[in-house]
Amino acid sequence: MNGKLVALLAVLLLSAAVSQGRTLPRMATELRCQCIATHSRFIPPKTIQDVRLTQSGPHCKNVEVIATLKDGREVCLEPTAPWVQLIVKAILAK
Repeated sequence: MNGKLVALLAVLLLSAAVSQGRTLPRMATELRCQCIATHSRFIPPKTIQDVRLTQSGPHCKNVEVIATLKDGREVCLEPTAPWVQLIVKAILAK
């Protein structure tokens, strides 16, 4: 009897995961920090296409600054670096 109950529970969990497949990866990234390490060396602003700022919260205790470069790479920037603060201020002023 326990084996059937475990099998039924496994099938239900699997079907829930498949039906929610689009939201599971997004939820996983929202529940943890995006940046494992940060880049503090200067990156020329002309090579930066976009900057995303994520405030600290229950998902992560750190403010995260993620730059998308023109070649498509994403780089986590050190939020306390003076040049990063200037870029963030310039973007927020727009």
